[in-house]
Amino acid sequence: MKKLLSLGVVCLFIGMAAMTLSGSQDRGGSEGTRDRFVGAWRLAWLEEQGADGKVHKADCTGLLVYTRDGHMSVRVLYRNPPTGTTAAPVQYAQGGYEASFGTYEIDESTYTFTFHVEGALVRTLIGKDLPRAFELSGKQLIVKSTHPEEHWRVAWEHY
Repeated sequence: MKKLLSLGVVCLFIGMAAMTLSGSQDRGGSEGTRDRFVGAWRLAWLEEQGADGKVHKADCTGLLVYTRDGHMSVRVLYRNPPTGTTAAPVQYAQGGYEASFGTYEIDESTYTFTFHVEGALVRTLIGKDLPRAFELSGKQLIVKSTHPEEHWRVAWEHY
């Protein structure tokens, strides 16, 4: 009986170790990318389409934060906000300020992540899933919309 109990305990430990190792291997590919996302980022530049249809660099500053547990928030202040309407199909800013927060999921195989908006200054964004393409280069994260009608790109630099 004692041998049977000892054998059962050993099998349990081997099974738990195997599950732990297989779980860490499944996450291994995107954990490296997620680790690179985590932290605070300052806005380096933002290109967007103006009312004239041309893409230009916006005069703005901002902060982007990703947490290890899958949360994110973004804030952008336009120093000289454009007057009138914008050419963009989706409004992200109001009164020259953009602010939103929520969760994110990374798909490393397609170099995309999806931002699940839980709260935002522009209320029509709340509850939306915003897919984004990304490129990581050194300390820079370049993000753009995956929607072909949206013509903007933004570069963030890790603090």
